[in-house]
Amino acid sequence: MAVYLGLDTSNYTTSTALFDTNSASVTQSKHLLPVKSGELGLRQSDAVFHHVKQLPHIIDELNIAKSGIELSGVGVSSCPRNVDGSYMPCFLVGETVAKTVSALNGIPLYKTSHQVGHILAALFSCRRLDLVFGDKPFLAFHVSGGTTDCLLITLDKEEVVKVNEVATSLDIKAGQLIDRAGLMLGLKFPCGAELEKLAMESDRKYKFNIKLKDGCCCLSGIENKCRDMLAAGEKPCDIALYVLKHIEAVIHKMTEYALEKYGDMPVVYAGGVMSDILIRASLARDFDAYFSEPCFSCDNAAGTAIYAAIKDGFTP
Repeated sequence: MAVYLGLDTSNYTTSTALFDTNSASVTQSKHLLPVKSGELGLRQSDAVFHHVKQLPHIIDELNIAKSGIELSGVGVSSCPRNVDGSYMPCFLVGETVAKTVSALNGIPLYKTSHQVGHILAALFSCRRLDLVFGDKPFLAFHVSGGTTDCLLITLDKEEVVKVNEVATSLDIKAGQLIDRAGLMLGLKFPCGAELEKLAMESDRKYKFNIKLKDGCCCLSGIENKCRDMLAAGEKPCDIALYVLKHIEAVIHKMTEYALEKYGDMPVVYAGGVMSDILIRASLARDFDAYFSEPCFSCDNAAGTAIYAAIKDGFTP
């Protein structure tokens, strides 16, 4: 049996996970960073402070020592994406702890990106890790507070998966839009779950004319429309539904663009925004689409633990 520890200290969640290669199972422990009511996120310095404070307790919750678990390796997200210049100070917390665990236990350390972690976690959750060990590319969407990315995934011995950007959002990201609209409506940050619940109270039907620029979208106009709808006295549930169904239409159009460009292939949807069932409906109907469970869609460390296992020789 081999067990791998995963760490991820993203902008809003402190995450740890264990991946057991014998049972192919994941155990997770994670906590959101505290954000004051009415505020739209945290400064990096505050995020770093809260990660430093939370991470030891969250590792304790995995009961590694009490369970007599001997770690075989540790994986960590050290940057947002595997591109030059991708950096956020909050990831240094997880990387520092991962280096310490590696040194004290004499086990290998494997570093990857937050984005690759999301993709691997989604593949594990929807039981499609086989895509990583095949010989054909596939599409992945990473849709969150920091990204609205359509990605062509190819296999890579060094990085496990090679992420090639196909299209993205040219202004604000889908998760940012959800949080900004949610705060307009008096919801608590992060607003995704509450906005989805509110939208389910609406029976409005919307049609959208989505325009892309080389596959890329713009989402800031939706925020402005929400502000106008609120000023006009429209019901909060109708505004919430407008936001989520508009995002669904945008992701659908971006998927169509990518499939027309690269041909039919599986599409894996990852990131916290894609845990919303209202956004999934037409995607599941029209494409060879795969979605992860919410606990593997939102920020997590499962993907980094799985990454470490794969780098160390694990195959499903």
